[in-house]
Amino acid sequence: MNDIRKKLAPALVAGVASLAATAVSAKDAIRHLGPNPNMPIAQAVEVPAGQSIVFLSGSVPDVADKEAPKDSLQAYGDTKTQTVSVLKKIEASLKSMNLTMGDVVKMQIFLVGDPAKGGKMDFGGMMEGYRQFFGTKEQPNLPARSVMQVAALASAGWLVEIEVTAMRK
Repeated sequence: MNDIRKKLAPALVAGVASLAATAVSAKDAIRHLGPNPNMPIAQAVEVPAGQSIVFLSGSVPDVADKEAPKDSLQAYGDTKTQTVSVLKKIEASLKSMNLTMGDVVKMQIFLVGDPAKGGKMDFGGMMEGYRQFFGTKEQPNLPARSVMQVAALASAGWLVEIEVTAMRK
């Protein structure tokens, strides 16, 4: 019996080591899609062992109209305009770290109620901007995501703030 153990032990160790190496070297996040195929978000995202997680602080929009009064809605634009501005900033931040929007695994979107929408968040406008970056032919990876309406952000002109978590492969 001892002879069999001595002969099998190296093969068993090699097999376990190979299995562990395969698990650790997994390159992609595991994205669990939700039941609605038209909603471009993942229900959940798993980050494989051995991958780094990068947390980006919240980003807010750049001024869209420099002629408009400072800190006004006119200066920053509507929800769609602000969403695109914020996602472009996030894309640039990720690029500076050798990451892409496809590496985003979690997103939190904070929307202020739009006065033009009766004080309700403009979810549709946000989605128009969001769909330019996620669930596209060029960038199909979908993050897990939350969207919430908040009372206010630091500037009266901001309707959108977005923070993301990315995975470094």
